[in-house]
Amino acid sequence: MTLTLTPFAIEMLLRLVLILVIFHVLLIIVPFMVLWERKLLGFIQERPGPNRVGPWGILQTIVDGLKLFLKEDIRPASVDRTLHTLAPLMTVAPAILVLAIVPFADPVRITLDGGEFSLLGLTIQVAPVVLDLPIGITSLEVGILYYLAITGLAVYGIVLAGWASNSKYSLLGGIRSSAQMLSYEIALGLSLVGVLLIAGTFDLRAIIEQQDGGFWNWHVWKQPVGFLLFMVAGFAETNRLPFDLPEGESELGAGFHTEFSSMKFAMFFMAEYMNMFTFSAVLATLFLGGYTGPIASPFAELGWLNVAWGVFWLMAKIFLIVSFMIFIRGTLPRFRYDQLMDLGWKVMFPLALANMVLTAGVVAVFPPGNRWVTREEIIGQPSTVGLTLGLLVVGVAQIIIMDMILNARKRRLLANAR
Repeated sequence: MTLTLTPFAIEMLLRLVLILVIFHVLLIIVPFMVLWERKLLGFIQERPGPNRVGPWGILQTIVDGLKLFLKEDIRPASVDRTLHTLAPLMTVAPAILVLAIVPFADPVRITLDGGEFSLLGLTIQVAPVVLDLPIGITSLEVGILYYLAITGLAVYGIVLAGWASNSKYSLLGGIRSSAQMLSYEIALGLSLVGVLLIAGTFDLRAIIEQQDGGFWNWHVWKQPVGFLLFMVAGFAETNRLPFDLPEGESELGAGFHTEFSSMKFAMFFMAEYMNMFTFSAVLATLFLGGYTGPIASPFAELGWLNVAWGVFWLMAKIFLIVSFMIFIRGTLPRFRYDQLMDLGWKVMFPLALANMVLTAGVVAVFPPGNRWVTREEIIGQPSTVGLTLGLLVVGVAQIIIMDMILNARKRRLLANAR
């Protein structure tokens, strides 16, 4: 029996292998993110952290995961059985799907001369093929819209968890989470408009290639306010301190996951750490150059070495962002619910709108391309010095003005309290 592998079949096979590799790497990274959080929090609080299982406690989270896997799956009689099972899956799925649009490195050229070989009595004929394999699951022209759409789905799993539990505490936790995520979703989306105006594309790979050549080309210098807004909104979207009100043990008895146990309970926390990873990857991609290094790649023509260069820098940026999120957890207290909503609607939303309008004005004066351009036209097109300096000045001015407004409000509140 003979099987012929066409160029299309070979490309699909390579993409399938790449998808499996990325998915399994994410599953492997999550336990070590938990371990790193516990170790870093231990350092902040001047204690050793986990140090019992394995050398330096590196196997602790693996043992904890095995413990949760072996625990009994307790399902209270009053729960909605279908939704109770579906809710953890709907929480994990968006965290995985977002990773589909993240480019991990420059495409690598693969050349096969073709030939024939036998495997288990099957003759396989391989056609000659030359293809540029993107190091990522897919490359979408509407990548940012896809990101906003998928992250908006995450709230459904949490709301379903609260509803299916048939518990007033779980339901309150789910409602809080939905209100929080919807409030900050607006600021999250508006914070990206400045990058879109500068880049002229929704394609994440094209946005990365714009920032290539050195750290001075990164969008964080052109959009400092957008970067800060996206970072803060990301904390709220991932339910991390100081915005983890839906899980506030002191207020709701552990929030929306009160009635979950065993692996269902673990899946909510797995989704949280997956969301941290994917949020950090998108933040690094949009504002910090993605897989490009602080200097131009010395391996640009060396195929797999260039891939290793890109993967290293992207993972390094993700590691630093995740470490910063953990550091914030160890240093800031949880917000009150009124403070959470005030920040989202009275500070971040107006600031995001102002950033969008002012960025549009600066781009109109110093246009990077004068029009909405295609991916092929935008790649390699340098932004003008005037655009960068103008946006930087506008960003600093916005931060100073908002700080003055907040300080005036604080003084007014203190005066009223007296």
